Amino acid sequence: MTRLHLDWTRCDGHGGCAELLPDLLTLDPWGYPLLRGTGPGADRDAEVPRGTESAVRHAARACPRAALRLLDGTA
Repeated sequence: MTRLHLDWTRCDGHGGCAELLPDLLTLDPWGYPLLRGTGPGADRDAEVPRGTESAVRHAARACPRAALRLLDGTA
């Protein structure tokens, strides 16, 4: 199982990740990403749904602050 990790300490709130992953991410009022269905202080990791791995990898590479990271659940 692959998970998407949000590192809010690196994020500058550009919002591109939510544009690239609208089914997984939304933005808070200040432009910082939140996992859909969660609120402030929620878990920063989410399971990557099957079929979206390529889009999630693209969003992680496109993040200007490297605030998105894929975690391999086999470790």
